[in-house]
Amino acid sequence: MGEVETWLRRLMWARGASAAGDGLWFTIWALYSTRVAGLPPVAVGIAMAAAGGVGLVAAVPLGSLADRFDARRVLAATTTLRGLAMACYPFAQGTWAFVLVTVLFAAPANGGNAARTALLTGLVADDGERVAVLARQRVAQHVGYAAGAGVGALVLALDDPAAYHAAIAANAVSFAVLTVVALRAPVPRRPTGRAASPLRDRPYLAVVGATAVLSLCWAMLSTGVPLWTSRSLPLSLSGVLVVVSSVGVALLQVPATRLATTPSRAARTAAVSGAALAAACVLLASSEVVGRPTGVVVVVLAGLLHLAGELGYVVASWRLSLALMREESRGAYQGVSEAATATVQMVGPAFFTVGLTALDAGCWLLAAAVFLAAGAAVPALTRRAERSREPSPA
Repeated sequence: MGEVETWLRRLMWARGASAAGDGLWFTIWALYSTRVAGLPPVAVGIAMAAAGGVGLVAAVPLGSLADRFDARRVLAATTTLRGLAMACYPFAQGTWAFVLVTVLFAAPANGGNAARTALLTGLVADDGERVAVLARQRVAQHVGYAAGAGVGALVLALDDPAAYHAAIAANAVSFAVLTVVALRAPVPRRPTGRAASPLRDRPYLAVVGATAVLSLCWAMLSTGVPLWTSRSLPLSLSGVLVVVSSVGVALLQVPATRLATTPSRAARTAAVSGAALAAACVLLASSEVVGRPTGVVVVVLAGLLHLAGELGYVVASWRLSLALMREESRGAYQGVSEAATATVQMVGPAFFTVGLTALDAGCWLLAAAVFLAAGAAVPALTRRAERSREPSPA
């Protein structure tokens, strides 16, 4: 095993460690904020909204820093900032202190992801291998997140301030692991040539914008399905789908990279993924009118289609964002890709919460149309983007 392969494996496990911290925190943060920190729910909402907004603005500049300087150090700096902010939560007294700490913790996440991708793509030159590396990282992320969520469930069961504070300390340590590994990794290849602004690259923006819409599938699973199934189906059903999704990603994300071996195949995969997600939405719309036993079966089938759509969307978005980016500005381009996805993630929960309240089953039909249109647009947008630049090496 070569040095680069060894460090890619270490970075994968370090990513798993930091994901365990994220899984732990996001399992307990709502109750910690209200029960231990004593904040009103509106203050927590303000903090998350502020962090999301700052994170969107910061993603591209942080990615650009990874191009201009060492991507390892940018990744280490953003990870360290998040770890220090996490360690400050027990000392954040009052609403504004909590908002500040939350912004410092959550806002650098998108830019940190862009720097991490810039580091990985600086260590690996071939686009196909880059996608495989990102797939292995995502598997480690899901395993770590699930482990962290399991520990978080134990913390919630204890429901003791000392347990919450111990979890916060453990989370801060998990970020330190990634920081140390990032700093010790080999120096990535520095981009050559004049830096290009992804914000002026309209063909690229169109592709990542269309594929980012498909990330609505995550809010569909985390928000839409629980709200929908709680009306007339077993409450545990949405949890079953989350488990199916997590296990499916862990087992199938790496093999799914074969669906996106070229930009054109990736674009077709995005279109098929959009259709699969649309079909899942149609099944969910029908689940309430077919009776309880059949409805459970229909929802499970929708969950399997959702898994297929998610796997395809993820590998397609990776391949297209990497193959169509300007190599001399890979950090900035990945920052744009992260910001596009984060934008959809910000509006996704509201889309399903408001839509299911106002439109009932019609919300699922609207979501199906959105998925279908976004996926169908990707092949033509990809061809346009390819014509606007030199073809990327396969």
